[in-house]
Amino acid sequence: MREVMNELMQWWSAGETVGVGTVVGTWRSAPRQPGASMLVGPGGEAVGSVSGGCVEGAVYELAQEVVESGRPVLQRYGVSDDDAYAVGLTCGGILDVFVEKVSNETFPELGEVAADIESGRPVAVVTVIEHPEPSWLGRRLVVHPEEDDAEDEPADGSAEGTDAHVWETAYGSGSLGSLRADDAVRDDARGLLAQGRSAILTYGPDGERRGEGMRVFVAAHAPKPRMLVFGAIDFAAAVARVGGFLGYHVTVCDARPVFATKSRFPGADEVIVKWPHDYLQGEVDEGRVDGRTVIAVLTHDPKFDVPLLEVALRLPEVAYIGAMGSRRTHDDRLERLREAGLTDEELARMSSPIGLDLGARTPEETAVSIAAEIIALRWGGQGERLATTEGPIHHHHHHE
Repeated sequence: MREVMNELMQWWSAGETVGVGTVVGTWRSAPRQPGASMLVGPGGEAVGSVSGGCVEGAVYELAQEVVESGRPVLQRYGVSDDDAYAVGLTCGGILDVFVEKVSNETFPELGEVAADIESGRPVAVVTVIEHPEPSWLGRRLVVHPEEDDAEDEPADGSAEGTDAHVWETAYGSGSLGSLRADDAVRDDARGLLAQGRSAILTYGPDGERRGEGMRVFVAAHAPKPRMLVFGAIDFAAAVARVGGFLGYHVTVCDARPVFATKSRFPGADEVIVKWPHDYLQGEVDEGRVDGRTVIAVLTHDPKFDVPLLEVALRLPEVAYIGAMGSRRTHDDRLERLREAGLTDEELARMSSPIGLDLGARTPEETAVSIAAEIIALRWGGQGERLATTEGPIHHHHHHE
């Protein structure tokens, strides 16, 4: 929806009604990703695209019908092995499009969502796209990252005794139809938002995790979090691959051009040849490092990693700073960093030696160990075997 937001907001602000078709699911080689949207304006204007031209005509007609009836529709387009649909995709792909009518009456939170997107604040919009009770279709929940909401939550940790305004302020606005459904979906939507990923989630009709009947589409409006990997070594290639798998935009940086090549790091989104501390400082100055950024220092060479860690450990907010090396390397590094003036509080932010104790030996196993530590610190997990613990599996509060 991001690419059509300007036009949508103009009509929404003017009190007009717009038909909106959004790609919610794709299979095979569908041309557009989930979240791509097409608008049909009040004057019949078509804006945006859901398929690159193959099914726009059909979606256009359906959007007009939905605006007229007010009933949202989930429609599949494409050709499968068993069924030939009315409209085919020349690429052979299949896509699901959710078509709804949008106005300031049906989507009063849109102004708030648009402001968040414009300001670069992460926000997710959850929409019910399938439910046995037709009245649930099209219901929405607006979800923000947990840390942004915590300061607004009631002091006792509950919403009892508070008015609706406080409930909406603390937990995001809108509702899917029940507190149980809202709680389950909000928790999962935050996980997707942390990854910058949009997806369909399935639940029982009242939000039961083990069930079917309700499907929601989570449109996550957030840039991917960044993973900065310093040191063009074989371990870095494995860390880059697992970082991409977890949904990070991965940068590998090394000062040595013979090692820092794209061909050696196919799992990275970009490979940079620059002195690590200069690159990190430049990214900070440009505002491209934030509280979701993770930093993996794999150089274990003091001339590279000490000046780099001087910059990293003094940053006001990053999600993770890990540094590779043996216990001896770690002790030597701490001594050099203390000589450079870093405080014990700053040094305590560094995960070194890097990773969880998995007994990892290969680069791939080490990458899993590092990824596991990043996940544990993000969600407040302890890294223990679930088989030996009791209580909830999912942690609900961000680890500070």
